[in-house]
Amino acid sequence: MRRRLTVSILVLVAVTLIVTSIGSYYFIQRAALSTAQQELSGQGRAISSTISGGATITSAGFRRELKVIAEAGAFQGIDLVALHPDGTITGDLPAGITFGQLDVPALQAGDQVKGHDRSFLVYTAIPTPIATVTTYVPVLIITRQVHNPANGLHYFALVGAIGLIVAALVAATLARRFTRPLVAAVATTRRIASGDLDATVEVRPREDPEFAQLADSINTMGANLVRARDQERQFILSVSHELRTPLTSIRGYAEAILDGAAEEPAEAAAVISAEARRLERLVQDLLDLARLDADRFSLEIQAVDCTQAVRQVVDGFRPRAGELGLELITAQGTDGPLWVRADADRLVQILANLVENASSFAARRIVVGASAVAGAPTVWVVDDGPGIPPDQLSRVFERHFTSDRVGGRRKGSGLGLAIVSELATAMGATVRAESPATDGRGTRLVVHLRPDVRPAPLAPPDHTDSAGTPGGGTTGMPGAV
Repeated sequence: MRRRLTVSILVLVAVTLIVTSIGSYYFIQRAALSTAQQELSGQGRAISSTISGGATITSAGFRRELKVIAEAGAFQGIDLVALHPDGTITGDLPAGITFGQLDVPALQAGDQVKGHDRSFLVYTAIPTPIATVTTYVPVLIITRQVHNPANGLHYFALVGAIGLIVAALVAATLARRFTRPLVAAVATTRRIASGDLDATVEVRPREDPEFAQLADSINTMGANLVRARDQERQFILSVSHELRTPLTSIRGYAEAILDGAAEEPAEAAAVISAEARRLERLVQDLLDLARLDADRFSLEIQAVDCTQAVRQVVDGFRPRAGELGLELITAQGTDGPLWVRADADRLVQILANLVENASSFAARRIVVGASAVAGAPTVWVVDDGPGIPPDQLSRVFERHFTSDRVGGRRKGSGLGLAIVSELATAMGATVRAESPATDGRGTRLVVHLRPDVRPAPLAPPDHTDSAGTPGGGTTGMPGAV
């Protein structure tokens, strides 16, 4: 590439020099001939006036005078010819001039004639009446040889050669400057493609902004790949743990049943069933994310009463909450209807994932509610578990992110809240986590939904349930994940 760029610049400079030289030669030639004709015409008129008004001299003296004038004026030739009334011209013409070059009708009319030939010989012919001559009209003819600009082309060639040398040096420098970052970028991307994700492109001081942006983009891409690789490893470890634990339980209890060592086969079967459901849920989460990534996730956006979705999720999870020793309640004021634009099944899935997440960290209670403030509908889940540190609030909806907080019943795979975020985005909603409590406990995960076109009633601003848990506004409980 560097060689092609250098050659291209040299060819461009060479073509420019050739075109410039041809154009310069043409215009210099025109200017030289035009200037010489104007000067010769003026000098011819002056000489003609002198001859016409001069004293009578002999023919020999007149010839000597013309010779002196020719030498003084640097003329190629100067002479007088006779223009007869019948249009014929007699006499000796200056060298290089033919009778065909003289415009006889113009001369008979008393006009000055001028021109040039291909050899750059400029001439002028001026009728010069003399009092003693009556049978014909004397015509003064003067010629001058103009320097041919072609004789100076070797100077153009010399200047062009110097220009090409300078252009070659500049082209080589520019080619090296332009291609060096590209070569470095190609080498770095090849290293990244081969698996060296730590490879970076060096950005030198005073680098061109475009190349600096290219290097920054490649370095950012490498950093993102490193982060994705680390997240993938973390995800594999997390999912492996999630799979290994229920599989171990299933295998152990199944072998115990087969060997007849299980004291309570029904309880062992219940454990196997619960762990199988856990595996099924994990696999379903993975499939949901894969479908979202492939844009194959079907959504049926319609008017949905989100308070009904809240009640459905609470009723469905209450037995599970009882098994965990948790109180799962619907917030006061969630008596609807509160209409939003969403997919009913996916909205239930969002709330189910939020409740499932809260059940991993809640100490005694989980509150689920729906409310609208200033026409903006939201659904939310609050628990009284350990809070989310401020530096993790913006990351809880990232894929494969799992909290390292104490107090949780189990470590998840980091997919539940990621699915919540993906589904909410697909429906035009937004999610956020809040940790406003001063005692460092509690969670509030909020989903902001799109309102339906029909008017929706506004819930009371902030209500508190019988246990003192806020149901509408900010709860004072940080988030759980």
